[in-house]
Amino acid sequence: MSKGTMTRQVGLLLFVAFVSLSLVSGQVSYSISEEMAKGSLVGNIAQDLGLDVKRLKSGKARIYTGDSTEYIELNKERGVLVIKERIDREVLCGQTTPCALDFQIILENPMQFYSITVEITDINDNSPVFKNSEIKFDISEVAKIGSKFVLEKALDDDVGINGLRGYSLSSSDTFVLNPYRKGSSRNVEMVLKTHLDREKQEQLSLVLTATDGGEPQLSGTILITITVLDANDNAPVCSQTEYTCKVKENSVKGTVLTTVSASDADEGPHGHITYSISNAPKGAFELFDIEKESGVVMLMGKLDYEKFQHYEIDVQASDEGGNSDVCKVVIEVLDTNDNSPAINIMSASSSISEDVKPGTVLTMMNIQDPDSNENGKVHCALDENTYFTITSTSNNFFTLVTDSELDRERSSQYNITVTCSDEGVPSLSSSVTLTLQISDVNDNAPVFERSSYEAYIVENNTPGLSVFTVKARDADWNQNARVSYILEDSSVHGVPVSSYVSVSADSGVIHAVRSFDYEQIKDFHFRVKAQDGGSPPLSSNVTVKILIQDQNDNPPQVLYPVQTGGSLVAELVPRSADVGYLVTKVVAVDVDSGQNAWLSYKLQKATDRALFEVGSQNGEIRTIRQVTDKDAVKQRLSVIVEDNGQPSRSATVVVNVAVADSFPEVLSEFTDFTHDKEYNDNLTFYLVLALAVVSFLFITCVVVIISVKIYRWRQSRVLYHSNLPVIPYYPPRYSDTLGTGTLQHVYNYEVCRTTDSRKSDCKLDGAGSQNVLIVDPSSTGTMQRIQSEKSILDEPDSPLEVSYRLFISSGKFF
Repeated sequence: MSKGTMTRQVGLLLFVAFVSLSLVSGQVSYSISEEMAKGSLVGNIAQDLGLDVKRLKSGKARIYTGDSTEYIELNKERGVLVIKERIDREVLCGQTTPCALDFQIILENPMQFYSITVEITDINDNSPVFKNSEIKFDISEVAKIGSKFVLEKALDDDVGINGLRGYSLSSSDTFVLNPYRKGSSRNVEMVLKTHLDREKQEQLSLVLTATDGGEPQLSGTILITITVLDANDNAPVCSQTEYTCKVKENSVKGTVLTTVSASDADEGPHGHITYSISNAPKGAFELFDIEKESGVVMLMGKLDYEKFQHYEIDVQASDEGGNSDVCKVVIEVLDTNDNSPAINIMSASSSISEDVKPGTVLTMMNIQDPDSNENGKVHCALDENTYFTITSTSNNFFTLVTDSELDRERSSQYNITVTCSDEGVPSLSSSVTLTLQISDVNDNAPVFERSSYEAYIVENNTPGLSVFTVKARDADWNQNARVSYILEDSSVHGVPVSSYVSVSADSGVIHAVRSFDYEQIKDFHFRVKAQDGGSPPLSSNVTVKILIQDQNDNPPQVLYPVQTGGSLVAELVPRSADVGYLVTKVVAVDVDSGQNAWLSYKLQKATDRALFEVGSQNGEIRTIRQVTDKDAVKQRLSVIVEDNGQPSRSATVVVNVAVADSFPEVLSEFTDFTHDKEYNDNLTFYLVLALAVVSFLFITCVVVIISVKIYRWRQSRVLYHSNLPVIPYYPPRYSDTLGTGTLQHVYNYEVCRTTDSRKSDCKLDGAGSQNVLIVDPSSTGTMQRIQSEKSILDEPDSPLEVSYRLFISSGKFF
């Protein structure tokens, strides 16, 4: 990096430090000498800033210098600043004074920065140097006493007391030096003290010494060779002692800056003037040139305002006799907007949580534009992003902060483009894109796909059957979006819902725990909770309704006519019945639902199919023609009842119809019905078992009675022989006529008998309708005889009562 560049940057840093002195967290200044050894102590920065060494470590303290060389480094272990690189003040600042390094110390968590200024003091490490090793003069012997000859100036990179202090000329009787004072605009001039005499001395050699004011003092020399010429006694004279011009830094090579002119009173070769640049700052010889004959000063290189803004060069006008005059050309370089702002990221966050507060600092930036005035004024803006904003904390320092609340579910990453533009015409700009990741917090509860669910399951299902699936989604990420499903505690008809269904915690699949019966439960509902894996977890609920669908798993049940295993029930139809006479109605129900419970009736078998029909929808049995005397008294109809399920289920009922006008006619016809009965094996088994038990009890009772009788007889004999009075004893309701009877009078029974004694019923209800006839085919008597016998049974201790008891025991009528 050139000395001019460093001078510009240091000056800019000094300006930034001055402007932002009141805005930074703290500012410390140090002063050190140049050329100090690496590792040399600069200062105890932790103590001077009032910081603990632990804070330097935890805050990841570091030095920020922009794009400049880092000459100073921070020792975080000791909390001190030390020399990192050798510092040459002349390289760093050139002739600029004071010379200082400005940098910042950046801390994080929280973000802080401190401005540090280190002034570099000069040491006498540079001797005065002449550009050339020799100066040659051709001086006419007729040169007048007092003639001045401008000598080359020496350059000393040191400043202050260590800079160039003066000149001395080696001892000579012919020439002396004009007094020279540092900082003056006067040239170093050699003055002719005595006349020259070419015949005596054709050539003179002198030594010009330049010295500085350092300790120890350093010097530089140049040889002056004087050739004595003949007869040129007039020196050129410049028309102006100083020429001033201004040039833009973007001017092209060959641009004419100014024209220097001089005149010489001599004629001929002694009056011919040539022009040359005799003295110029370092680097100026490559930038400027002058036409030897015309004195036109031209630009020969590329100017850079940011490196040098001002040049002073000396133009010497010489004639051929060695006489000369010097004039000064001052060149002012004008700035153009040729530098885009440089964006330097001081500290940046690559990831933040979505719940950060507005105003949180994300990035700190330093913007540098080496241009001047309006060309160097910079403002920064963001692209169209409403969640962030950029603010200026001090001159050329900007911070990127959050402007509103963030939501990772809306956007998990932001590419923030920062554009910085200067105010030049045309404006120049630079951009940088910052990538910011938004980390998730658990701020979203799971949301079910529906507000409620309904599911159907067919009854008689297999336990463990998958019914359906509830699904909830969580807008969060990773563990915060991992949803688990929980069955909430509740009851269905007093039974925990967990005995009906279960839910898979991971998939949300609902399984049936048991097999359902539509006839017991038709529907039920419960709640499922979806809970995420965040901390703390968030949850939501949904209601699920399970509807049980019916299957055709129940056959129709016939309510009427009642089918009994004992007495025969017959519907009585008079022979005078007309067409459409309602014989009876088959009544059936089906506990299923829907079409599974739609019943239809159909006549399956009939003694005479031409006489009766069954209503397919209502089950009514009607005559379809006039009843005649030829029709049989005994009619047997088989009616099938079918539901509408798939497959269909059915039930069959047998309807006995008696076609007659009187009961005796009916009884005579129904005596042979007993042979058509179907025996129930189970009932027969239980009846035989009951008969065996009754027989055993009967025999036991007989034995006990006989034993009692014998005991009493023996007691009576004892009493008889003892001459005691005999008092006869008769148990209540005991009949001497039938001494073997033991049944009290109050036990009276009404008996309806059939030809099948094993299926007999011991109770006879009164007839509910005059058209219903209950018949016992094994009885030889009529209903009137039974009624008369019943009245006989009402007499106490009658012989018929004993016969009835025997009937009960044997299961037969007499």
